Amino acid sequence: MAGNSSRKGAVRGSKKGPSGGTGGNNKRRLEGKGPTPKAEDRPYHAAAKRKKAAEKSEKVSTTRRPAASRPSAARSSAGRSDRGKGEIVSGRNAVLEALRENVPATELLVARSIDVDDRVAESLQLALHHGLPIRESHRAEIEGISPNSQGIILAIKPYQYSSFEEISQRAKYPALIVALDGVTDPRNLGAIVRTAAAFGAAGVIMTERRAAGMTASAWKSSAGAAARMPIAQVTNLARTIDEAKKNGLFVVGLDGESDVKINEMKVATEPLMIVVGSEGKGLARLTREKCDLVISIPINASTESLNASIATAITLFWIDQQRQKK
Repeated sequence: MAGNSSRKGAVRGSKKGPSGGTGGNNKRRLEGKGPTPKAEDRPYHAAAKRKKAAEKSEKVSTTRRPAASRPSAARSSAGRSDRGKGEIVSGRNAVLEALRENVPATELLVARSIDVDDRVAESLQLALHHGLPIRESHRAEIEGISPNSQGIILAIKPYQYSSFEEISQRAKYPALIVALDGVTDPRNLGAIVRTAAAFGAAGVIMTERRAAGMTASAWKSSAGAAARMPIAQVTNLARTIDEAKKNGLFVVGLDGESDVKINEMKVATEPLMIVVGSEGKGLARLTREKCDLVISIPINASTESLNASIATAITLFWIDQQRQKK
């Protein structure tokens, strides 16, 4: 019937598609609603509940930690935090050893009503002797920092790293610098620092990533040498090697696969940078290519390889002997 097409809800025969005016109505219904919120922003969504619970847990955990120990997230006898922010040492044996080695610390945290055995008693005496603040706290607070603390925690100062430039300026002719390419064991690091100090090296260079830092374990292994030996972290060892070459240093890498033996090295009396590879993989490919010379230490065929710190000690001793002869 003529004119029925203008009536609301009228049927247009068998023609497909929306009725007149529907598009406008849909548009008005959608106005102002914006994009769909993320799952974690919808109050009743499971993702939002998980996010809220995580934020609550993090807030409680932060509140419980003492100021000197907050940077650390340790859960073992010697926990590490983000590099450069310090760490904690927990457990009666570990704390006592650290205090005996005079590892730089900021605070000794002890649980109230702790069972004072010989280790705790000596730790308290050493802390008083070093003028270290001692703070008592609830057992729950200490266990929140480190569940295996045995009621005692030592907060360690962040290690103050030097720079390659400072080490280069400090070096006396003929310079001797030790560079580490991915040494990951802090005890090896500490032993290398101790050896470098013993043979007059100007400093030790290490990479920031995929390598051990100067933790409490490394400090103890250095037997105090870390207090007087400049140690630098670099972001790119290959670039640092290039800088060393510009400064007149001859770069020598240690690799057990090299055909050149240590006694064949003719540049021992020249300014040197000795590059030590990681415990398992040795020198990285790019590092090896950057070296002016790669040498090996002859060993019995039944022994696969030498520990990184031992190889460094043998090399520095041999270099020292050649320099003394000259």
